[in-house]
Amino acid sequence: MSDGGDDRSRDGYDAARDLTLARGEAARRVVVILGPTAGGKSDLAMELARRLDGELVSADSMQVYRGMEIGTAKPSHAERAEIPHHCIDLVDAQEEGFTVARWLSAADRSVAAIESRGRVPIIVGGTNLYIRAFLEGLDEAPAADPAFRASLESIESAELHARLLAIDPAAAARLHPNDRRRVTRALEIAHATGGRATDRRTAWDEAGLTPRRTDLFAVTLDWPVEAINRRINLRVRRMFEQGFVEEVARLAASGGLCAQARAACGYEELLAVLGDGTRRPRERELDEAAESTKIRSRRLAKQQRTWLKRFRALEPSIAVACDELTTSAELADRVCGALARLARMRTRA
Repeated sequence: MSDGGDDRSRDGYDAARDLTLARGEAARRVVVILGPTAGGKSDLAMELARRLDGELVSADSMQVYRGMEIGTAKPSHAERAEIPHHCIDLVDAQEEGFTVARWLSAADRSVAAIESRGRVPIIVGGTNLYIRAFLEGLDEAPAADPAFRASLESIESAELHARLLAIDPAAAARLHPNDRRRVTRALEIAHATGGRATDRRTAWDEAGLTPRRTDLFAVTLDWPVEAINRRINLRVRRMFEQGFVEEVARLAASGGLCAQARAACGYEELLAVLGDGTRRPRERELDEAAESTKIRSRRLAKQQRTWLKRFRALEPSIAVACDELTTSAELADRVCGALARLARMRTRA
């Protein structure tokens, strides 16, 4: 049941009439909120949790690290006090080797615990690999190879990208030379399997979407490119205004970040100018770091749009067109209306 239309005009959506139906349907479901970075997923998740008696499960690969607050748009302490959040602050930011398998195990346990309390699990976050793992399970990609990764640490990013271009041109074209973490992973897959990461990606694309659960309800937030880019720029500006530089400096001075955490948008750019946290950067350097963070975040949103095309095959689902005037309350109205329609369809069946 994909839905891109206006629930109110077609079905006369009325919150007082339909909320009970929506809650009943949601109690049978795991709600998954999909959309680009800075697209309002977290605000919608909070609003739905209030209405549907839900708890949130983060699917963000950087929110698992303690101390990384502003740059990961982690929910505030007040939000976490109001609505339980899971899969946040799982490990110290210095801990190496956190994997998608470890997150998935924690997410599955959280979902089971939420359901045992009679509440609604709401999965929210923008890490494509985590969403894919929750929807379809883990693939059989080779495990991380610490020794191989260590052998690449002293090599410049441009050289790593050139090596990838030589063995997997399609992956090199897809990945920016500065996306060191993903370039390294593609090289690692080639090293471990003798094949190309692109071949694995193509096989996955051609296999089609095969959800591992039958109780999912997907919500996709659709944003025009220019509008989401403006929201990304605003978010980054606010991050820097809210103390992001100081946060990264504290993390650097207190032991630094593991390789994966260092690669997070904004953190990598700031660490390049902050060093061990004691260096005082020039204003121009901070401006350049902020601009680089905006560019990289917009590139991430583009990658997310590609993945979202695949996730559209999920049923039942609702796709909602968003603009800069859309509020989380309006989005929640639409979602609750779709859940209520599902409940009526079930009754008629």
